[in-house]
Amino acid sequence: MRSVVVMAPRTLLCCLVLLGLCGCGAESARDEGSAPATRLTVRVDPDGKGPEPAAQSRVTCPGDPACAAVAKLRPADFEPVPGDVACTEQFGGPQTATVTGTLDGRDVDARFARTNGCEIARWEKVSAMLAEAG
Repeated sequence: MRSVVVMAPRTLLCCLVLLGLCGCGAESARDEGSAPATRLTVRVDPDGKGPEPAAQSRVTCPGDPACAAVAKLRPADFEPVPGDVACTEQFGGPQTATVTGTLDGRDVDARFARTNGCEIARWEKVSAMLAEAG
């Protein structure tokens, strides 16, 4: 019985060391060969449905100049305004934008406009990214 008590801590220590090593190797392999966690298609139309053509670009992080602006964003910044929220009636301009793809590994499919106070606020949150990408 005594040898079992002495062996158990050693076995536990070996298992913990192996788990630690497995975790380190898995992370570095993921970093080296996996697809980027952020890959977005950004389309900005300066006059909404007007005759001016929309600008479209792809943002892939790391590596893209727009990544600094994208790094400040969270998936919640791409959520639409809930239907039960009262928004000020003001017009911020005809501009529209769409953003699709993945941000930090999470799916994004968002539409932006400047048609009322809530939508203008959403636009302002992502405006640095729109300016860099568009």
